[in-house]
Amino acid sequence: MTSLRTLGSSDLEVFPLSLGGNVFGWTADRAASFDVLDAYAAAGGNFIDTADAYTFFVDGNKGGESETLIGEWIAERGNRSDLVIATKVGALPEYKGLSAATIKGAADASLQRLGTDYIDLYYTHYDDPSVPVEEFIGALDELVRAGKVRAIAASNISPERLQEALDFSDREGLARYVALQPHYNLVSRDTYEGSLQQVASRSGIAAVPYFGLAAGFLTGKYRPGTPVESARSSRAEEYVGTERGDRVLAALDEIAQAHDAQVATVALAWLAAQPTVAAPIASARTVEQLPALLAVADLELTPAEISTLNAASA
Repeated sequence: MTSLRTLGSSDLEVFPLSLGGNVFGWTADRAASFDVLDAYAAAGGNFIDTADAYTFFVDGNKGGESETLIGEWIAERGNRSDLVIATKVGALPEYKGLSAATIKGAADASLQRLGTDYIDLYYTHYDDPSVPVEEFIGALDELVRAGKVRAIAASNISPERLQEALDFSDREGLARYVALQPHYNLVSRDTYEGSLQQVASRSGIAAVPYFGLAAGFLTGKYRPGTPVESARSSRAEEYVGTERGDRVLAALDEIAQAHDAQVATVALAWLAAQPTVAAPIASARTVEQLPALLAVADLELTPAEISTLNAASA
């Protein structure tokens, strides 16, 4: 049985791979989404990541599709108490930004779609510089006191604003961010490493990185001259044939071979080994894609292998 990790200073205990819900209701229909969720839960997974904004960016969708599917799955399986559900506020056009009214309204809408009376981890999806930290932390604190949210977290925030929010929470004795969702992977290290990681480390905040596989590039299936049919291929192809991309894939191939593991597993294991990281996020459209992601729970890289990947991705 894979041991769970405690998320920062919260009492949330999570599986070391968070299942990304951004594909549910987009590239995975209801049946495929249920199959992936079933397989993840059967493997001991309990940490599901979604957002109210998933997937309004797809033609014909209005947002909330991912939360709705997850809510229907939970209702059918009757497993709410076994799960840690993370969702987000601030990016859905209907509830854009982080005003107090927006946060409260969006939370109620998310609870309704998820078919639950509490959200385990509630993220501010993007910072909203027009709103002072006093207002959005105050609103999040009210949700925690009302029992609608167990813990709060931030995504896409500057180190300065993160520190300001933490200082305000500490000063006023209000709910405090316990986790951070940064864009972080072997070919995108600059957004997190440095001052943002330092704030997280100093404050006891757990990192739950998104784009852990660089939109699929770090699965190893995107190579020069190899076309891939995927809704996210344009994003992954930014790295194909670049000097850094080639170096990283060569190092991943070598280490994967040594462990008889998939390239994706090694890329996620590197992330999982980084300071502050509790659980990388990765999504699967099909059950077949899941084993390589779940295997991160059991793959421990040696210090030499981590150094090799650090050098290749520098």
